[in-house]
Amino acid sequence: MTVTVGHDQSRTRKTLTAGGQSVNYYSIPAAEAAGLGEFSKLPASLKVVLENMLRFEDGKTVTVDDIKAFSDWGKNAGRNPIEIAYRPARVLMQDFTGVPAVVDLAAMRDGIKGLGGDAQKINPLSPVDLVIDHSVMIDEFGHPRAFQMNVDREYERNMERYVFLKWGQKAFDNFRVVPPGTGICHQVNLEYLAQTVWTDTDQNGEPVAYPDTLVGTDSHTTMVNGLAVLGWGVGGIEAEAAMLGQPVSMLIPEVVGFKLTGEMVEGTTATDLVLKVVQMLRKHGVVNKFVEFYGEGLDRLPLADRATIANMAPEYGATCGFFPIDNETLRYLRNTGRDEARIALVEAYAKANGMWRGEDYDPIYTSTLHLDMGEIVPAISGPKRPQDYLPLTDAARAFYKTVADYRGIDVTPAAQAMAAEGPAPVPPAKDPRRVVSVEGRDFTLTDGSVVIAAITSCTNTSNPYVMIGAGLVARKARALGLTSKPWVKTSLAPGSQVVSEYLDAAGLQADLDAVGFNLVGYGCTTCIGNSGPLQPEISAAIAGGDLVATAVLSGNRNFEGRISPDVRANYLASPPLVVAYAIAGDLNINLTRDPIGQTPDGKDVFLKDIWPSNKEIADIVHAVVTREAFQKKYADVFKGDAKWQGVEITEAETYDWPASSTYIQNPPYFQGMSKAPGVISNITGARVLALLGDMITTDHISPAGSFKATTPAGKYLTDRQVPVSEFNSYGARRGNHEVMMRGTFANIRIRNEMLDGVEGGYTKGPDGAQTSIYDASMAYQAAGTPLVIFGGIEYGAGSSRDWAAKGTALLGVKAVIAESFERIHRSNLVGMGVIPFEFLPGETRKTLGLKGDEVVSIGGLEGDLKPLSLVPCTIRYADGTEKTIQIKCRIDTEIEVEYVENGGVLHYVLRNLAAQ
Repeated sequence: MTVTVGHDQSRTRKTLTAGGQSVNYYSIPAAEAAGLGEFSKLPASLKVVLENMLRFEDGKTVTVDDIKAFSDWGKNAGRNPIEIAYRPARVLMQDFTGVPAVVDLAAMRDGIKGLGGDAQKINPLSPVDLVIDHSVMIDEFGHPRAFQMNVDREYERNMERYVFLKWGQKAFDNFRVVPPGTGICHQVNLEYLAQTVWTDTDQNGEPVAYPDTLVGTDSHTTMVNGLAVLGWGVGGIEAEAAMLGQPVSMLIPEVVGFKLTGEMVEGTTATDLVLKVVQMLRKHGVVNKFVEFYGEGLDRLPLADRATIANMAPEYGATCGFFPIDNETLRYLRNTGRDEARIALVEAYAKANGMWRGEDYDPIYTSTLHLDMGEIVPAISGPKRPQDYLPLTDAARAFYKTVADYRGIDVTPAAQAMAAEGPAPVPPAKDPRRVVSVEGRDFTLTDGSVVIAAITSCTNTSNPYVMIGAGLVARKARALGLTSKPWVKTSLAPGSQVVSEYLDAAGLQADLDAVGFNLVGYGCTTCIGNSGPLQPEISAAIAGGDLVATAVLSGNRNFEGRISPDVRANYLASPPLVVAYAIAGDLNINLTRDPIGQTPDGKDVFLKDIWPSNKEIADIVHAVVTREAFQKKYADVFKGDAKWQGVEITEAETYDWPASSTYIQNPPYFQGMSKAPGVISNITGARVLALLGDMITTDHISPAGSFKATTPAGKYLTDRQVPVSEFNSYGARRGNHEVMMRGTFANIRIRNEMLDGVEGGYTKGPDGAQTSIYDASMAYQAAGTPLVIFGGIEYGAGSSRDWAAKGTALLGVKAVIAESFERIHRSNLVGMGVIPFEFLPGETRKTLGLKGDEVVSIGGLEGDLKPLSLVPCTIRYADGTEKTIQIKCRIDTEIEVEYVENGGVLHYVLRNLAAQ
């Protein structure tokens, strides 16, 4: 990123010498000395944003008043929500969200030519890295050839997408692609791409140092905050705008301080810690806020554990979970192979600019929480939300209640009366046990059978302590003659090749193989729904018995319908517990008390018999997780294997869209676009497309997993002679708007309250009959009828996927009215020209008695609309009565008003570039 020097910056621009180099930097202490304010007590995370203001201050986009506002923030205990223009240093993408972003850039090149502009203006101005990690599926597992067979299948399925991405790498400046089979984007970012302090040159060719910052098209971009790199997830729409030079418009956030003291006790893991942190912060409420971790407990918290906590910021709802630079940061940079000169610069810069966490680090926070890590106990979370924290001692009892709730049985007295020993009973309404025969072996499935056990996800596979721990559990189990139950689909999908390097070096991969956890690929796999099909006999037994089958995964997401269509209850757990549950095979077993298996001679084996000590784990980590391993595996990170090198492309300025492709299509957003923006209009006579409940996630809105031939998306592909075996997933087809708009609100577990007891993407059409949401929206659009969505609290929770907003817009939805919104999805809706509105306190879809057959009109939008305005919403009920309420327009900033006037942020950028 080229650094622009503004007229006030000479007072704050200083020189720093470190690691044998001299660089300029923008000094926060110098800004204080220049009288711009008092900044010394700001949290380090906020100082990173302040430095951004100092560096880009130009008197226009960023002003001296913006800088002074940070001083006011400190004086007002962190409450000074003024709008600022923030420019991250770089952008990170993965292929599920990155492909549609590159599709948009390619379409913008066509669009700017249509407006008479230069296609070369559509180029990333900031460095962009795209890591292909979301495409590998677990078709094969549990045998030595599983990895290679899954990779081969990945290329067969996704060649059209990979050709397109390789074209983009050649066509666009500042755009690099990390090939398939390398690792998960966040782990590659943490282990290799991130530098903590970045360097570049200004327009005079002089070197400038500044904090490494980024936005990413994946919500778990926050993981790198564990390395003191400020970053968070945005929608692909917002990331594209950032790439093209548009600043990220944001309010100076509140910063919640989370004090960690004590140290982890024997038998606990970073996963147990982060699940407790998620529960505490969700309860505290940190949406749209930074969380910064501090306290003497950090002195005993390895960076891998910090990254685990930072990773799950979307699960606790924060913009980011930041850890300041300290000695552990430097140790990790050195251990992962970073250059010594860079490490010296990181230390010198952090200390010179007040971003170092020393013994005297004691900033101002908006509010604080405290956790003694000595109180952490082994835990899991589930069955459908990451914040549903369960101490391991309570897991079986809680599952008993989950099954009862699913079956509509009141078992509270029975649950309370359960004996202190023995497994939880099956609820008595019916006996759902099913005998299954697979490859000549008979076994019984019942409610609670663990049918998926997956070591997966950036959250935990980046952490050598829990990965070595899983390997040691496997080693001890193997020595006692234990293995995974035959009905469990087991998988090991590390976040980088370094993990395989140290597991092999420790001899632990052979032990994992022996209990069923063979390598299946390097990517997100089960955590994003790429768990692959279960064996047909098992899938049929679950459906036939209406079983509440379970999955245990070391991931960060367990939303309904996400992991597998066959699984209703999903639990997050540490990798060692994933291995243990695969051996036990049943959520009804209390792992802290019941035997998890028997030796060949019939002796009971308990979890304590196979659980490694903290010292055992640490000794192996220190022996095999080496600087050399990281340097070896990242030496040719952009080269890829022979398959990637063999992908052939045609180089061209614009993309030659293949008409027959069912993966990549030119989207309609910029076709026929006028040179002038429009105006925001009132919404009149809108019908309700869906009436939705609380915590509707972006998985509910735009699922990533598989779909059936009977769905609108399946019918679209079938009509184009695509066999069901080649459907792939919604996530893989995000480059084709025709598939994705048909998949919007198509999650198999979503419940539209307009219909009684119906799951899936259904609604009532214009004639009042039940139909798919896609077909209803097409009928309404043909009639020229606008649409609205109603929702509850935390609407849009979960990931940064832009298709949750793109699909909503393409279905003709003009407004979403909910009790509250998650940060990223609200921004994405605005970025697509869909206006989010919030009910005022005390009013909900329920208090208003909404049924879905109402007609809705929203006024106050025309003319001089101000951010966060209250506007009138008139609801006409089916009986003809009307009620007018006030709702809050969640267009939060002035620039967002312009985005909506233009039809979206990309339209805004495109018009500005064409006009230059």
